Parts: sequence; C-alpha cells; structure tokens
Amino acid sequence: MSKELAKYIDHTQLKPDTTKEKIKQIVDEAREYEFASVCVNPHWVAYCFDQLKDTSVKVCTVIGFPLGATSTASKVFETKQAIQDGATEVDMVINVGELKSGNDQFVKEDIQAVVNAAKDSALTKVIIETSLLTNDEKVRACQLAKEADADFVKTSTGFSGGGATLSDVKLMRETVGPAMGVKASGGVRDLEATNAMIEAGATRIGASAGIDILNGNKGSGEY
Repeated sequence: MSKELAKYIDHTQLKPDTTKEKIKQIVDEAREYEFASVCVNPHWVAYCFDQLKDTSVKVCTVIGFPLGATSTASKVFETKQAIQDGATEVDMVINVGELKSGNDQFVKEDIQAVVNAAKDSALTKVIIETSLLTNDEKVRACQLAKEADADFVKTSTGFSGGGATLSDVKLMRETVGPAMGVKASGGVRDLEATNAMIEAGATRIGASAGIDILNGNKGSGEY
C-alpha cells in the first residue's frame, strides 16, 4: 500500500441511498489509509468534518450535483453552507446545457460565483461532465474554468453514463496547462487505471474503490 498514492484519492460515496453507516465506513477507511479527502454529499459534511478534524483527511463535497442545472444562487448558497459545515474542497457541476448552447459567458460567471464563494476557504473543482461533451466543448469548459480561477477541472459526476478516459484527461491537461489540477472521476477502479490516469496528467482521482486501488485489487466501485 502506498501512502503517496493515497494522497491522490478522494475516497468517494455519493449514491442517493447512502446511509450513515456507509459514511462512517468511508470515514474510518479514510483515516486508516490517509486518503486526500472523503467526497460526500452536502448533508454529510458536518458529520465527516467532526470525525476527521484531527486528521490530515479533508472533507470534499459536491455542488449543483449531479446535473449542474440549479441556479447560480443555489450553488453559491450550497458552497457557503458546505464551508460553514467544514468542507475545504467543493466539486461544482457546470451548467452543461448552457455550455452546449454556446452561452460561455453564463458558464464562466456560474463557475466564478462558486469560486468567489469558496475563496480562501476551499478549493474549487469544476466538473465538466465529459461524457456529454464534444472535444471542442471539453476544451471550452476547461478554458472557462481556468479563466474563472478555479483550482481544478474534473471529468465526471459518475451519474451520466460515462466516466474518466485517458484521452479526456490528456486533453484537459493540455488545455489547462501544468499549474491547474485535473481530477479523473468515474470508473477508475484499479491500480493500473489509476497509474495511467496520473501518467496522463491527473493530479487527483475520485473513486469509491480507493482501498482496492491501493491494495492492487480489481475494484467494484462505480464512481
């Protein structure tokens, strides 16, 4: 098991039927394996923060999840509440429909509003939902996130049919350059895939199969 590799992984549990027992399980696992963070829905942030406040594990949550089609004001409120509850990383979903409609200004302002709400308190990761986009749209989304001063771009929610691919991670890295983070999420289930994503330019991996990855097993995690 590599503690160095564990620091790449956001140990994730975002399913709608997640129970407190499952949240406690990933918290305990994150503490043991020293993952970068646990990534949970906003409802669970305060509990995770309380359980992990004396560790190096951060609490990450999702904003406008999983569709990205909530109002900007709602995303800002969610962000501020999550930070108040103890989150230090927020993964926000872009408004995919507006991007595909060519309304880049709206998309940038939507991202910027979340970045501003999180500023000095939490990292902002921008989920562009690659499985729904053309390559041109992926590039535009990454450029808009960079212009809005987000900290990361992220491939997927894991809820739209497709997850991270090596080609998407490479394209995202090429688009944002070396300084910005790239998070590969969705379908990364084993050590081989994880190493390949990192080689392609990912600096963070979102996975529910984090323990399998570290132990060299074939994981069953969906996210």
